[in-house]
Amino acid sequence: MRFDVADLQLFLGVVEQGSLTRGARSMRLALASASERIAAMEEALGARLLERTSRGVRPTAAGEALMRHARIILFQVEQMRGELGGFGGGLKGRVRLLCNTAALIGYLPPRLRQFLVEHPDLSVDLDERPSVEIALAIAEGRADLGVAADVADLALLETRPLIEDRLVAVLGSRHHLARAASVCFADLISEPLIGVGDVALEIHLAERASRLGLQLNYRVRLKRMADMAVMAAAGVGVAIVSGASAGDLSREDLAIIPLEDAWSHRRLYLCARDFRRLPPSAAALSRALSPG
Repeated sequence: MRFDVADLQLFLGVVEQGSLTRGARSMRLALASASERIAAMEEALGARLLERTSRGVRPTAAGEALMRHARIILFQVEQMRGELGGFGGGLKGRVRLLCNTAALIGYLPPRLRQFLVEHPDLSVDLDERPSVEIALAIAEGRADLGVAADVADLALLETRPLIEDRLVAVLGSRHHLARAASVCFADLISEPLIGVGDVALEIHLAERASRLGLQLNYRVRLKRMADMAVMAAAGVGVAIVSGASAGDLSREDLAIIPLEDAWSHRRLYLCARDFRRLPPSAAALSRALSPG
């Protein structure tokens, strides 16, 4: 049985994307070439690795086992590359960083800019994900570092606190709560809501609503903060988002009101499986992102 690094990367890409086509695209391979590689892996193993469904592909039992080993192998390969690359007269490499929406909008950009200026031979693969997915990906070795909120279970990871964050309500300037200094979550539950692509936050809010015996009513779910701002300004509904991610929404037709509930205060953490075992490039980025 012979699988090279490219085979393992392709297989993980296909599984994570849920599609052979998208997995091939992520590896810059033609679909036919990617299909041949997967077929050769299955032939060498003597078992099917992928199961085709109406929604794409998913791993078989053999594929699940290969996923676990592939992630460990690729993580170790990246460590080896990073450590050996450090001997070549300066750091060189690529770091995979996952972050939630709040970090991407409010915290990371200036620090990443400074890091990339100071390390011209390093690159960062930045991917925006919900905090729950970030915690799982870091634990499984699918990324070097993550920035996630404490709404996710971070118990299996090493963490470093970054910043405090507070949830806010974003609503139109004509809304009856627009002039309030702060607002209780209970006062917003009956309002039509606008979701903004943070699954972990939505789950967190739903749990809080269920404790009050109520359900949230989402009129629409969007991916971009700018689109949410337009909807909120028009009176479509109210959005509950991270204060860090709402920091740039300065519009006369919007009001941004902090939530006064104690649980609405969140903390963003820098996460890794083991900071001491990071490749030098990822270790350098972790230092750049840490406060102080």
